[in-house]
Amino acid sequence: MTEHYLDEDLLLLSGIQHMAFCERQWALIHVEQVWAENVRTVEGKHFHERADDPFFDESRKTVRIVRSMPLVSHRLGLRGVADVVEFHHSKPEISGETCQLKDREGWWRPLPVEYKRGKPKKDGRDAVQLCAQAVALEEMLGLTITSGCLFYGETKRREAVEFTPALRQHTMELSRKMHVLVREGITPKAKKGKRCAQCSLVDDCQPYWMLRHRPVAAYLARMCSLEADEQ
Repeated sequence: MTEHYLDEDLLLLSGIQHMAFCERQWALIHVEQVWAENVRTVEGKHFHERADDPFFDESRKTVRIVRSMPLVSHRLGLRGVADVVEFHHSKPEISGETCQLKDREGWWRPLPVEYKRGKPKKDGRDAVQLCAQAVALEEMLGLTITSGCLFYGETKRREAVEFTPALRQHTMELSRKMHVLVREGITPKAKKGKRCAQCSLVDDCQPYWMLRHRPVAAYLARMCSLEADEQ
């Protein structure tokens, strides 16, 4: 069954990378409304300023570059903004992969490009965010997008991302989890790992304290439960 979320249920598309990184981090930000900044998040904001100019629309001979393009996907239940969408001119129409643009002749193939501050990540969370953008573009333009690009500021290189069935399925599953956590108001328990050192919310999450004091927390929970039963 294909989901179709209402406008009032749409969540932030950019949050799906947090969900892919750590479910608890995503819930702290989007369910409990907690946010903190570290060096990575601050540098990331400055790095995106080049792409996020809503009034900048650049055209070249065979490429039209649209920056800060609004996105909506009712299938994923997400809304957001694409850093850059490049529309590449295609002389022959490519069935199902090209579209026509206002005030532009011919057919154009969209290519989403996401800008990232650092370098490629092994966990694939950047690819998930890019895939979510592609799904939104597909819905909006009525076509299929087979690939996109991630540009990393540290390497100054583009990395091609193919939107495989597996990546699309993973993206869909993550978006479903996001909606479940919001609907039920759940924040997953802390799980200590190497990623915690990179997290801007480590002080709010307190994964080390949670794990170290788990027996005490469990004892207090049991005592509260017993007191409630006696009443």
